[in-house]
Order: sequence, then C-alpha cells, then structure tokens
Amino acid sequence: MADTFYFSRDTKVYMTDAGSTAVMWEIPVLDGFSFSQGTNTSEITLNEMTDSSAKSRRSRQMFTDSYAPAEWSFSTYMRPFGSVPAGSGNIWEPSSSISGNPQHAVEEALWAYFVGHTGFTIGTGSTASAWNGTGGVTNSDSSMVVDFRQSEVAALGDFDLYFEMGSASSGTNLTYKIEGCVVNSASIDFDIDGIATINWSGMGKIITESGADKPTPTKLITEGTTTTSNFIRNRLTSLTAATAGSGNFNSSYDLVLTGGNITLENNITFLTPETLGVVNQPLGNVTGTRSVGGNFTCYLNNDTNMSAELFEDIIESTTTITNDFDLTFNIGGSSSPKVAIQMPNCHLEVPTHSMDDIISLDVNFHALPANIDPGSTAGSYEATITYTGNDLS
Repeated sequence: MADTFYFSRDTKVYMTDAGSTAVMWEIPVLDGFSFSQGTNTSEITLNEMTDSSAKSRRSRQMFTDSYAPAEWSFSTYMRPFGSVPAGSGNIWEPSSSISGNPQHAVEEALWAYFVGHTGFTIGTGSTASAWNGTGGVTNSDSSMVVDFRQSEVAALGDFDLYFEMGSASSGTNLTYKIEGCVVNSASIDFDIDGIATINWSGMGKIITESGADKPTPTKLITEGTTTTSNFIRNRLTSLTAATAGSGNFNSSYDLVLTGGNITLENNITFLTPETLGVVNQPLGNVTGTRSVGGNFTCYLNNDTNMSAELFEDIIESTTTITNDFDLTFNIGGSSSPKVAIQMPNCHLEVPTHSMDDIISLDVNFHALPANIDPGSTAGSYEATITYTGNDLS
C-alpha cells in the first residue's frame, strides 16, 4: 500500500457554531498555521534512605491528570467586500432594509466570536442572516463595523474549527476538529511592503479526528474568498493622531508610519475539573481583562506637529498622569478596500529612539475605554473597527 502524505498547502480551514453544522464558514489561511494539545501530568517519586542491604529505591510513576486546552493559531488577510445582490441565494443576501450590497469580510466570523457573539441566525427569503444580539458585528450598505459592546461577559461564545488536510478529490483527505474554540488574540502587523494580515490565536476543548470529510452544512459561506479585489496594501496606511489640545499637547500630530502593530487580547483561561481517577477535560472558557494596544514607528522629524514635537510634549508632561490621544489607523488609505481602526482614548508611553541609518521613534500605546464601565455606547470602548470593501459582481 502506498504511503499517504499530507501537505500543508492542501489544507482548508472551516468554522461553525459550536455543536452545529447549520452554517459553516471557509477561512482561507496563510502558511504557518498550527494546532496542538498537551496533557497535565503528576509525577510521583520515591526519596528514601537505604535499607539494611544498602538498597535505596529510586523509581517514579507518571499519571495523566487532564488534557490541557487545545491551542490553535493561523493568519488571514483582511478582506472586506460588498455582498452579492439580493436574490442570489447567498447567505449574506441583503434584507429589504438594506438598499444595495451589505458589507462583510471573509474573516467576519472570527471577529464576531472575538467580541462575544453566541450564534448566528440564518435568514430566509429577503431577511438577512445576522449575528445574534446587538452590537459586536453590524452590517450595512456602507460598512461592516466591529465593536466591543457584547464582550462584557464572563464567557465568550464558542465555535468548532475543522482542519481538512489532503486532497478531497483524491479521497485521501483527513479532517481534525477542535471543539469549543474561542479567539484569544488578534494581532495586526503593519509590514510596509505587505498585505494587511491578522494573526489569530485561541484555544479549544479537545482535538478529535472527525474522519475523511468535514460535516456537510446547511449553508457554506465562501463569498469573497476567490476574488482578488479585496486585498489591502499596507503601504497605503495612514495614522491620524488627535488630542483635546490641553496641557502641553497640540490638537493633532502629523505622523507618517514606517511600521507598527495593534494587538487585541481577551486573556482567556479554560477551567478544568480535578476529579481523581479520570483524565479530566477542559469545561469552558473564562474571560480575563480585555487588552488593546500596540506600537507604531515613524521617522524622527522636527517640523511643526511632527514626531520630534510629539516626543518633546510627552516627556515634558510631568503632571499628566494619563495622556489621551485619539488614534485612527486607516489601513489601506482612503479608498476601498480599507479598514479603519479607531481608538479614541489612547495612553502613549514616552517614545524611544531607534538609531538606524535614519533615526526613528518607536511609540507604545494602550487603548483604554472612556471609563471603567463603558456601558452600551460603542464609541466608549477601546476600539471600533470599520471595514469598507468593493461590491462583488
């Protein structure tokens, strides 16, 4: 019998609501994805003196206490698009309340679960499919908006991931399922010569082999995955930095980026029982403190309202305990496809100088809510993410 090899380039990734195959999203991922699961063990050792024959036992025993949460990670491109027109039969079909092509993203489902959604409602006829609840991910004819109003919960909604390896056409494919997944981290890097990318990572309950094929869903969402018109070029990215203009600070600073990163964290842990005599499995997730922050780099420039002045104003503000910057990263620039990430209440650390051929400033920032209890207003949270894409034909 010939050996069967599996190549990472053949792998496809899908996700569904936890325990359901009604809706399945295809998630095109980049090279470098991974998933794994370990065990928590106890080691019992003997440590004794010698007996009358000078013998000292030195053996040990190992016990598997529990499975550690499964860990997974992969990267996707940021790919907004306007959905196909009504009547096409696609699951993103617009409702009668949307006049044209509602905005979505290929990676939309990942954002939805990152900000706390608990499920997806399938639309029928002229009724649009939608995420349950208010806020989180909302779609209109002009944009897709991600906010954090649904994330003020003790446990996030979960989903199942499927990694289909091999070639389905040849009948040699093999599919692994990770149950009860949550998104723990989303990291956006500004590689100046690259395409806008998000690095996703998270955890799940357990990895199982689900057979040769993934489940057959009622609806399979692949819209936007085959077009090339929805990729975003990082070189077009700009930064708007505004302040209230109080104290030492100007009302705005003109900063031209050379690189940077935005990282969003849920700081999730998994609870696992500790019953004796069995191998315990993780039960579910518990959220920690939400954290949004990152850094950006720019050349040192001493013109008015440029980077040198920003450094001077921050380091001389010895009476300002928490400075307040409104940062908006316009990924892709001003024309579609683009993604705007607005963080209206950012605390900036003192910039550091990087002594390269051209001296640069590296600025760390922390996006904060407007107050300790943000309430129900989307703009009061750490960030609002707005996708705008071109309409698909």
